[in-house]
Amino acid sequence: MRASHNNQARVHNGYHYPRCFTTAYRSRINLPRFVHDWPEAVTQDFIKLYAIARHNSKVTAKQFERFCRDIGAKVQPAAPVVRALFEPRLIENVFLVEEYAFDSTKLARWAERELAECGVQIHYKTRATEISKGPNATLQVVTETEGSAPALISCRYVFNCTYSGTNQFKGDFPGVQTGLKQEITEMALMQMPAPLDGLGITVMDGPFFSMMPFPARGLHTLSHVRFTPHLHWTDQQGIDPYEKLEHHERATRVDRMVRDVGRYVPAVLKAKHVDSLFEVKTVLVKNEGDDGRPILFEKHAALPGCYSVLGGKIDNIYDVLEKMNEEVF
Repeated sequence: MRASHNNQARVHNGYHYPRCFTTAYRSRINLPRFVHDWPEAVTQDFIKLYAIARHNSKVTAKQFERFCRDIGAKVQPAAPVVRALFEPRLIENVFLVEEYAFDSTKLARWAERELAECGVQIHYKTRATEISKGPNATLQVVTETEGSAPALISCRYVFNCTYSGTNQFKGDFPGVQTGLKQEITEMALMQMPAPLDGLGITVMDGPFFSMMPFPARGLHTLSHVRFTPHLHWTDQQGIDPYEKLEHHERATRVDRMVRDVGRYVPAVLKAKHVDSLFEVKTVLVKNEGDDGRPILFEKHAALPGCYSVLGGKIDNIYDVLEKMNEEVF
């Protein structure tokens, strides 16, 4: 109900990553599995388009088509009636692709049900604050629960899957070696006019935008490369990302988003802003240049039995499972 909900709800199929073949290919492989495993949470009843900008794009229309063929993703020219929605002076070409959206609230209900059936004990409104070595090759985790004194959990393994909070532990936890960047982002929720209601549109590949159906609210998200990030900093222990988010002045930039998007897709100027979702987004510093979203998987040698896992996309779960199968426990 955090970053997975407060995002574009996109089930990637590779199209978004023409400058990072590995991420694109893994998305292409993972999408069918995701759709098969959670069909009730996946929305497919909309038309998805990728458009290539004429200016300031890092990829041309021909390059994009070739890239799609290389990863095995379906792509074809959009119909003239759809192309008419775009400003031809600014858009080189428009493609019909195969990409879906997911409903995070349905996934959350599924997770709650599965955890209960498997007998997994869950501590709600609880925060892990310290991870340290314990006796007899165990690990000890200090937790704090609202209205209660700190508690100590002794265990053999710890899987740190706390996304933006990955480095925010005391004790013997060394932090991850991979550099992380934190961003406070705004995802605008829009009621689209009739011509855009059944469409998802992404303009590539540069300072552009994306609009996607958001099944959890029956609206569309609007994200803009230039205006969605409000604030960013290099992650480090002691700077709590969620505390920064809590104190961030949530002044929307939706007017600037809509004005710029309206140059490319004029119909969006009639969209209505309903709400905005603000969240902390965490990315790997090393992928700033290519927009890749590989899984972060670190086994902490100084703290045996402790693993840190960070995924940038919902389908990363399959990459995690494959990596876990290689580990010896």
